[in-house]
Amino acid sequence: MMGTAESDVIKIQEEFKTEALTPGQLMRMRFVRHKMAVFGLIMLVILILYSFGGAFIFTEAEANFTNTKLRLNPPSAENPFGTDTVGRDILIRTIYGGQISLLIGLAAVVVEVVLGVLIGAIAGYYGGWIDGLLMRFTEAMFNIPQLFLLLVMAKFFGGSVPDINLFGRQFSGSVVVIIVIIGLTSWMYLARIVRANFLSLKEREFVLAAHTTGTSNFSIIFQHILPNSIAPIIVSGTLSVANAILSEAYISFLGLGVKPPTATWGNMLEGAYNYVETAPWLWIFPGLLIVLTVLSINFVGDGLRDAVDPHALVDAG
Repeated sequence: MMGTAESDVIKIQEEFKTEALTPGQLMRMRFVRHKMAVFGLIMLVILILYSFGGAFIFTEAEANFTNTKLRLNPPSAENPFGTDTVGRDILIRTIYGGQISLLIGLAAVVVEVVLGVLIGAIAGYYGGWIDGLLMRFTEAMFNIPQLFLLLVMAKFFGGSVPDINLFGRQFSGSVVVIIVIIGLTSWMYLARIVRANFLSLKEREFVLAAHTTGTSNFSIIFQHILPNSIAPIIVSGTLSVANAILSEAYISFLGLGVKPPTATWGNMLEGAYNYVETAPWLWIFPGLLIVLTVLSINFVGDGLRDAVDPHALVDAG
């Protein structure tokens, strides 16, 4: 029988023979170990295929087609999700509504990331009175309730943008308004994260070396410091997609979001509260899709956060 000490030596020798994993491999390993993150990623892929793949089966005209003779029909073989108050097929509307909800979530996060990164990077890199001014502005934005600001701005600007045609589809102008409003009211948390990273990284040796070689501030910010801050930005951006989808659902439920005939999961719930008991399928299916999407994105975001955490990477190694 092999002794315990001898077997330990063999294990150590085998470990030394194993090639060291790269940071990217360690991140992937850590993410895969997060079972809920993997589940969330699979579910998110399914939801994206449902929303965008369904467009190859059903047309937008079918999604907006009304037939009052079929008004409030319960789920059936012909209409698996039932019909709404004007006879439109809820299954088809959830497909096209999902496209808009996901588009709003992703586009709003682009606006949020651009603003958050710019403000956080400038404040953290330059410091001094610039940092103080930008952070006071950020704190002022934090003190304004986001939902209140969303409602006020949506009410004020909601009807000011005409409908637009994009990729052969007609979108309500309120889609653009909601994207901009959510982006403009969501950047503060990310700005603080980026600022904290810049305050830490700007004193590192590679940044000081760049200064000594005459590298411009623009290059130092965007080519040296920002790439080293990309991990928390990705995590924050991922989680913000879920928040943006929920924000759109809030204001659409209150009648101030995306205007018909453009469907979103949020505005499909707008009139459903009048039929909570008599026609529950009006809110069950779009509500379930919102819940699944938000949970999936949050699971993926949690997995990414664990994957890029330095202490987690040490444990994984």
